Amino acid sequence: MHRHGAGQIASLTFDKGFTRTDDRALLQLYVPTVVMPKRGKKTAAETQGDREQTFVDLRKEHSAVKSDINCLEHHGLNRCLDVGLPGYQRYVGFGVLSYNLHVIGRELLAHERTRAEVGRRAA
Repeated sequence: MHRHGAGQIASLTFDKGFTRTDDRALLQLYVPTVVMPKRGKKTAAETQGDREQTFVDLRKEHSAVKSDINCLEHHGLNRCLDVGLPGYQRYVGFGVLSYNLHVIGRELLAHERTRAEVGRRAA
């Protein structure tokens, strides 16, 4: 079993709407970088913090992760019916395997299209 503790997680990002000063302060005790964008009107300090490169980069990564989660949901990982931690780990493994096979297949098709296009040009 993997343990997550102080020093194991470099950053956490959240969607807008999960911003609470108390939560952020508590999380910052354990995680070096906590990104909690705020909805609505921001103070000057919050606006300045949102413009920092680390904040911007982590928000972009957050969007990419949300996209990957959505893709996994479309490949059958939207609801785990297995019971217990071993079942959950197996279920996640199958979902990730499914996604990876989809990506590999897409790359192979693109490679095949490129080869066919080169063959047509040569003929």
